[in-house]
Amino acid sequence: MAEILDIVDEQGHPTGQTVPRTVAHAEGIRHRTSHVWIVRRHAGRIEVLLQMRCQAKDSFPGCYDISSAGHIPAGCDYVESALRELREELGVNVRADALQECGIRHFTFTDVFHGKLFKDNQVSKVFCLWLDRDAESFTVQKEEIDYVRWFGLEEAIEAVKNNTIPNCIYLEELEMVAAAVFQRVSPPCGDTLL
Repeated sequence: MAEILDIVDEQGHPTGQTVPRTVAHAEGIRHRTSHVWIVRRHAGRIEVLLQMRCQAKDSFPGCYDISSAGHIPAGCDYVESALRELREELGVNVRADALQECGIRHFTFTDVFHGKLFKDNQVSKVFCLWLDRDAESFTVQKEEIDYVRWFGLEEAIEAVKNNTIPNCIYLEELEMVAAAVFQRVSPPCGDTLL
């Protein structure tokens, strides 16, 4: 069954039209995604959880990526999609108020993956989530992710900036998350897990 996405305007508002995900990526049609960066304070530093995309992914196989991200199905919203992706990709169940909004990003790119032209045109809402657990305790969705790994946030920024790890991370977005995180250098109070 084809994944159906809302076609959106420059601000990310649905236009009332929809498109299959494969067509959106074949033709570069603007759609929405939600991005969740999981962070923690550990051993005296701020760390960010990165996922290793599996080799079967339709774009950027074998690259480090955002902790959890996904396309927003038609009729859904950013937060609903972010929470669903956390559950599906990492086995994480949290309340909506646990997500700290970092901002909106617009980006487009064109590349070739698995011999096919891939045109991405996204409006993404970026969140961070404070969650301190061992990497091995996440239940990763094997169709999407090979494994997850904690990086020092500053180490991750340098690795992306200098391209020393295989990644599909936009430095601008990682810096957006760092700015939000360093404004709040401790996790929010209260239990955020369901």
